[in-house]
Amino acid sequence: MGFPKTKSHVIRSSRLDAVMQRQWQVFGGRALTTPAPFGVMGIVNLTPDSFYDGGLHQGVEGLAHALRLLDQGADVVDLGAESTRPGATPVSQEEELSRLLPVLAGMRRLKPSAVISVDTYHASTASTALEMGASIINDVTACGEDPELLDVLVQYKPGYVLTHPGDNLSQQNDCGEDMRHHVRAFFASSLARLVRSGLPEERIVLDPGIGFGKSAQQNLTLLAHPEDWLEFERPIVMGLSNKSVFGILLGLPVAQRGTATTAATALLWRRGVFWHRVHDVVAARQALTVSVALR
Repeated sequence: MGFPKTKSHVIRSSRLDAVMQRQWQVFGGRALTTPAPFGVMGIVNLTPDSFYDGGLHQGVEGLAHALRLLDQGADVVDLGAESTRPGATPVSQEEELSRLLPVLAGMRRLKPSAVISVDTYHASTASTALEMGASIINDVTACGEDPELLDVLVQYKPGYVLTHPGDNLSQQNDCGEDMRHHVRAFFASSLARLVRSGLPEERIVLDPGIGFGKSAQQNLTLLAHPEDWLEFERPIVMGLSNKSVFGILLGLPVAQRGTATTAATALLWRRGVFWHRVHDVVAARQALTVSVALR
């Protein structure tokens, strides 16, 4: 015999279910569905300088790693050819494309039904990737670095990950409550701008940008309150895999943050986060499967 649910619990659970069942439409108007009640995006860093696995998956190995993640159960493979870690050196679009396109072409040839996301803020890279079969643009700048990216989004109407980018000013006040307000206001204004410009709301998902221009306390406060973003009734993407917040909280080097990532992944699904962008697809799927079974 279980404990009776209170009225507030029923309302809260109903709202979580409604948001998590919202469809995400990607390039071509395709509704992105998953076989489980969660989604896993596998990270493929095609870079020499990414904070976690830079230099390990370039060239041919990048394609092999992307295929491995698909075999391990990734619902989406997210290809990034320029590091977005704080302080990373920008690369030319020519260099970004030279890293990205061979892997993208190989995936389209070997796994034509795979859902591919491209992590870029460059308009020309985004349009080229979409022409070659990518379905999603994952932009950590919210069109802030290359304003022409908005034109690409409106023209192609891909799936789009709207990320709160943060900035150096946002860390000056370490109050997590202020950051909660800041992120909510950002999502409200940015969603309105994108939809007004011509990108349908059904193509957009929200990423609070853990680790981007935020202190450890601000990151933890955001992670403790994912309900803040449910009011927008769009799916949430959480990209916290092996990030510095775990290093600061637990005193761990990058290579030892996997357990913390897995625990947070399971907990956040229970709080309404559907999509999880991770390095370790197997661990994430196991944690999420257990979380579903114990709901």
